[in-house]
Amino acid sequence: MADGCASKFHQISDSFWERIKPLLPVYKQSCKGGRPRLPLRNVVTGIVYVLRTGCQWKAMPAQFGSGSAIHAYFQEWVQLGIFEKLWQRALEEYDALKGIDWRWQSLDGAMTKAPLGGEKNREKPD
Repeated sequence: MADGCASKFHQISDSFWERIKPLLPVYKQSCKGGRPRLPLRNVVTGIVYVLRTGCQWKAMPAQFGSGSAIHAYFQEWVQLGIFEKLWQRALEEYDALKGIDWRWQSLDGAMTKAPLGGEKNREKPD
């Protein structure tokens, strides 16, 4: 992958890539021609970049490919359950390394009023 404005922090390691590659869909070349697909490693790296930085899809560095195209892959992979498979694989690997006590689980959350939200029943909402 060409050097660009994204730091090495945003690159995925070879070992990570080799572990997730078998879980990704296999795309065949279209017989109709058209633009070739993005390399899947670039797609994964672009998705990880957006998830880590919180930037908009179209604001990601061009070195990963078109933000719109990568977002389309992301949406397709959500529908195909790819991220659920990745999460399951990660849990299995962690369980094998450290062990997970599956009998105990916790959920934490907070529900509070938005700061500077104003009072209820105002005449003019902001």
